[in-house]
Amino acid sequence: MFDVLTWFIAGLQTLLFIAFAPLLLGWIKANKCLLQNRKPPVLWQPYRDLYKLFRKESIVAEQASWIFRAAPYIVFGTTVLAAGVVPLLATDLPTAALADVIVLVGFFALARFFMALAAMDIGTAFGGMGASREMTLSSLTEPAMLMAVFTLAMTASTTNISTTIDFILSDGLVLRPSFFFVLLGLMMVAIAETGRIPIDNPATHLELTMVHEAMILEYSGRHLALIEWAHQTKLMIYMVLIANLFFPWGIAREFSLQAFLWSGLTITLKLATLGAVLAISETLLAKLRLFRAPDYLSFAFLLCLLGMLSHVIVEVG
Repeated sequence: MFDVLTWFIAGLQTLLFIAFAPLLLGWIKANKCLLQNRKPPVLWQPYRDLYKLFRKESIVAEQASWIFRAAPYIVFGTTVLAAGVVPLLATDLPTAALADVIVLVGFFALARFFMALAAMDIGTAFGGMGASREMTLSSLTEPAMLMAVFTLAMTASTTNISTTIDFILSDGLVLRPSFFFVLLGLMMVAIAETGRIPIDNPATHLELTMVHEAMILEYSGRHLALIEWAHQTKLMIYMVLIANLFFPWGIAREFSLQAFLWSGLTITLKLATLGAVLAISETLLAKLRLFRAPDYLSFAFLLCLLGMLSHVIVEVG
C-alpha cells in the first residue's frame, strides 16, 4: 500500500506541473500588466487560450511530413517526462532515482531537436530562421546549464536532484559563494531557455526578434496548444528547479498530509515570488539584439564557472 501511495504522489506531482503551468504564466502576465499600468487579464486566461486552440481545427501544409505532425506530441511528451523527474512536493519518491539533471537536459534537448526539425520541415523562411537561431542559442545555454550542474554535483557529490536537495537540507543554512554564482547563472539560462526577455519576446511576431515564435508559425489548433502548453510547463520546471535547489526549505521529506500541505504552500509562495521577480525584470529590461545574445549567455557561463572555481578555492581549499 505504501508503494502504491508513493507512485500516486509521484504521478500527482507530474499532473500538478501540467495543471498549474498555465496559471503560473497567467500570474506573470498579470504582474507585468500591473507594473506597466495596464489592466491585467484574469489569472486563468492561459487556460481559456488553450481551450480555444484545442477546439480549433489543425491545418497542416500539404508538403508536411510525419515529423511536422508528430513534433507537438513528442515535445509535449518529453516535457511531461522532464516534469516527472523534478521534485515538486517531495524528494523520497519512486522517480527520485531518475531525477538526474543530465537526464533533464537530455529531455529538453530531445524536444528542441524535434521542434527544430519540424520548423525546417515545411521549408518556410521563418521556420528555418527560427530553427537556426534556436540551435545557436542552445549551443550556448547547454554548456552554462551543465557547468551549473557540475558545480552543484561537486558540492553534493551527485547529479541527482532529490539527493542534492536532501544534502542541502541536511547541512542547514550554510553560506556558499558557489551557490550564489550558480543561482545567477541558472536564472539567466532559464530566461534564455524559456524564450523570455531579454533574449526573446513571447508577445511579438516581428521577423527581427522571433526565435521560438518563428518555429511554430505554421502550427494551429491542438498542435499549437500542445506546443504552448509544453512551453509553459518548461517555464514552471525551471522555476521549480531554482526554488527547490537553492531554497529547498519546506519540501516534504516524510509521507504525511501535513508535510504535503506545507510543501504545497511553500512552493506556491516561492513560485509566486519568482514569477513576480521575472515580471519586474521583463518590465525593466529591453530585449537584446540577436547578435548580443551570445554575450549574455557567455556571461551566464562565466558566472557558473566562477561558482565552480569558488567552490574549489573557498569550500574545498
